[in-house]
Amino acid sequence: MANFQVNILGCGSATPSARHMPSCQVIDFRDRLFMIDCGECAQLQMMKQRLKFSRLSHIFISHLHGDHFLGLPGLLSTLALHEKGGSLTIHTFAEGVRVLKEIMAVFCRETSYEINYNVIKVDRDVIFEDHAIRVETFPLYHRVDCVGFKFIEQPKLRHLRGDMIKFFNIPVSRLQAIREGADFVAEDGRVIENSRLTTDADPSVSYAYCSDTMFDPRVAADVAGVDVLYHESTYADDNAHKAAPRGHSTAREAGRIAAKAGVGKLVLGHYSKSYDSDLPFAREAAEEFPNVITASEGLKIDLL
Repeated sequence: MANFQVNILGCGSATPSARHMPSCQVIDFRDRLFMIDCGECAQLQMMKQRLKFSRLSHIFISHLHGDHFLGLPGLLSTLALHEKGGSLTIHTFAEGVRVLKEIMAVFCRETSYEINYNVIKVDRDVIFEDHAIRVETFPLYHRVDCVGFKFIEQPKLRHLRGDMIKFFNIPVSRLQAIREGADFVAEDGRVIENSRLTTDADPSVSYAYCSDTMFDPRVAADVAGVDVLYHESTYADDNAHKAAPRGHSTAREAGRIAAKAGVGKLVLGHYSKSYDSDLPFAREAAEEFPNVITASEGLKIDLL
């Protein structure tokens, strides 16, 4: 079971090519699957990478361009044919909800699972949260409404000091509260401070996904300090003049965002199909930020 793993299903831009599939990623978090964007070939890539349909619980759509959305109707139909149970929540813009409902009404009237829709806006918001993980949106700067996503592990519990727990004879019923940060009050009224009973919790980890966006310092502020940042890099320097007019970034600009944000690692993707190698992207981004990897289909990134 993966604790926190990012699986790259597609990292090309615009259309499928011989080298790359359109945008799609799946986060495997404690045996639950969260999909980010759903370009064509998403379901085939899930099969190739042995990601189980039955574990898919949420799909997050960054914006309504075909290379991030057109794989979704086919995937939903396949899930019904595979008799997936339970429910699936799709997080998308209001227009995306309308389009999907119309498509499903024609091509897949009955499903073995419940489809829930969560309408998102171009805003900074918490769109999903449970005891283990929180998902936040933040604005991106593309030609249409577009958001990025941050997946943030919830704060972990502090570690108990077994010697001190035994010394103060603390009952088992109090241990959970102490791990959550509470002090302990002994029978004689003494207050035993939590810092004497525990050590610091392990740090939580975080992942940010920036799909289509031109270079903008506000993105760096929104992803500041994340452990791993995926940032689009549609063009290398030779086509830098095309980036901003088309609402995209270069690999060098992605490196600048990573440096400004102080992230731990930068993952590049969303490559233009006009390139026959990913090496220029890695080289140019690395001139701005040292810890760079290039996405490719089948790549797995372990955060925990």
